[in-house]
Amino acid sequence: MATRTSFLFVPFAVATSFAAAQSTTLPPVTVQGRSDTATADVTGFGDIPLERSPLQARVLGEAALKSGSGTLRELTRRDASAGDAYNSEGYWDQFSVRGYVIDNRYNYRRDGLPINAETSIALDNKSRVELLKGISGMQAGTSAPGGLVNLVVKRPAGEIRGATLELSGRGSVLGAVDLGTRFGADQAFGLRLNAAAARIDPELRNAKGERHLVALAGDWRLAPGSLLEAEIEISRRSQPSQPGFSLLGDRVPDAHDIDPRINLNNQPWSLPVVLQGRTASLRWTQQLASGWRARLHVASQQLQSDDRIAFPFGCDAEGNYDRYCSDGTFDLYDFRSDNERRRTEAADASLQGRLRLGGVEHLLTTGVLASRFEARFEGQAFNYAGTGRIDGGLVTPAAPDAVLDNTQRSERNTEFYVRDAMKLTEDLGLWLGLRHTRLSRDSITTSGTEATDYRQSFTTPWLAASLALTARDLAYASWGQGIESQVVPNRPGSFTNPGQPLPALKSRQAELGLKHAGERIDAHLAVFDIERPATKVCALSPCALVIDGVARHRGLEAGTELRLGAWSLGASAMWLRARREGSADAALESQRPPNVPARTLRLSGGHRFEGGLSLDALLTAESDRTVLPTADSPRIPGWARLDVGARYEQRTGSGTLTWRAGIDNLADRRAWRESPYQFGHAYLYPLAPRTWRVSLSTDL
Repeated sequence: MATRTSFLFVPFAVATSFAAAQSTTLPPVTVQGRSDTATADVTGFGDIPLERSPLQARVLGEAALKSGSGTLRELTRRDASAGDAYNSEGYWDQFSVRGYVIDNRYNYRRDGLPINAETSIALDNKSRVELLKGISGMQAGTSAPGGLVNLVVKRPAGEIRGATLELSGRGSVLGAVDLGTRFGADQAFGLRLNAAAARIDPELRNAKGERHLVALAGDWRLAPGSLLEAEIEISRRSQPSQPGFSLLGDRVPDAHDIDPRINLNNQPWSLPVVLQGRTASLRWTQQLASGWRARLHVASQQLQSDDRIAFPFGCDAEGNYDRYCSDGTFDLYDFRSDNERRRTEAADASLQGRLRLGGVEHLLTTGVLASRFEARFEGQAFNYAGTGRIDGGLVTPAAPDAVLDNTQRSERNTEFYVRDAMKLTEDLGLWLGLRHTRLSRDSITTSGTEATDYRQSFTTPWLAASLALTARDLAYASWGQGIESQVVPNRPGSFTNPGQPLPALKSRQAELGLKHAGERIDAHLAVFDIERPATKVCALSPCALVIDGVARHRGLEAGTELRLGAWSLGASAMWLRARREGSADAALESQRPPNVPARTLRLSGGHRFEGGLSLDALLTAESDRTVLPTADSPRIPGWARLDVGARYEQRTGSGTLTWRAGIDNLADRRAWRESPYQFGHAYLYPLAPRTWRVSLSTDL
């Protein structure tokens, strides 16, 4: 965090660069305390406060999660480095960090262990969400650059009696309970139960659904220094998903002419996406002599999905397969992939402690992580069903025959790691990380063709130096690598080399940063340069998917949190220059990738009145985005949105009642929120219309 009050003026100077934005973004937020005094397990140095760590991370606690949407998308509303990336209602959350789309298969952790996020992740039983920004090769064997997300499960914490009732949208209703206790001799046993059920009826039409969650966590303090923890979570969500709009011929349609409540997945035969999950873990922690600690942590995640949608894709009538027709019609496909099963198992054994060698103090962590992943699918349907139109007014017959191949995948990883935080002097620190990964992956289509079987091994280093300028100010420099391992997709007609493994894709990042942690103000500033290998873009005809230059993202992040008595103010901003470099296609050289804004801004403010009332507001603004990965791509305009909220804490004889009310998109602005380029097709997602929510929580 940077030097004192000078950082206060950075976000306000940036705000002027958003004058061209045509709207405004704000969710109800509660800014309380100093978020950066927290620790974050996702960093790999969980015992060291974030304010003293040579990296950038964000922690969203229960208060922030409760006052927002209750989904992982809350990260995109709280931090300027995070943005939408094909974030569709009714589907799993997808977003980018520092301009790179993070991988739902490899960039998520749950209590530090890898999970698959190709599902709906319930947050009712999560105590916080941690976001590491930047390269994550030290923390993960394979992962996309940009960021790593860690979900921390609620654990027993004494006597807890909480319940929540929330109403939102056109008729969404959520009920949840959070109960906990300790019992037995010396309170050796603890239990915590979280349960939630919801009827989903958002402002988006034809998107009604339901979800539920049951989660139980327990622990047993076997003896002084010995702790055994276990937990299990069962969840289910069923809801029709939302396809995007698109270019109409060569033009970007005016967002003011599009009703954001229209769901193009509105055919009589449209079925919901059903996402089910069962996760369980067991963790044993043993304190050893001289402050050392040993830990064994195992977990299993089982997912089952029915992925179905009436899917708009291209315009055969005009020979355009990456956009809709100029008259507002499109080719509509019946997509169905039922009974998808994904299973992830992981076991981590680690040892952590402090030692002194040669006059240097070390905080040393070493361990091994073994994981296994399997994906088992059946045949899928992606069949032409007829012609649709952007007003949702055309009806087509169903075409449900599952005649297309899918891909079965199996993976095994073994990762050896060591991390060392060295205190060279009272002010100077040296930080080292090293992870060696051995992986084995194979795949085969459901018809038994295009089999692949390959093995790779690699080592990803990380190095940082930190200097305490004062007791409250820290400067640092870091450098690291990350790895992605990829096989060419075997989608029919997409590539001429389906199933071929690519060389390991090695990303690199250099970062310089300043942090300041004061009594009234926290601030941070980071300059980063990330380079990631890019693959060839196949336009209208199939081509060989090969490495073709790099995607280079260079940027500046700045943020502040200010506490002035009853007032709390926050700001987060990012300037990003994302470009394609070294491509064999001259038309792509120096082009900005689709769906990546050059400037983003988040401003939040809150005031706490005497008597328990608090008012909050959040402004989100983003600059324009390109739509296609080609030269002279059309763009969607910048936008901004304002969200407001209120909270009232009412003390009663037995506890506290917390009343909340909020309005998202207060001015009911219309704009294109994002422009993801997915599956070789350009899509446009509108800002959600004005949405209200009210809730009542009890804490007895």
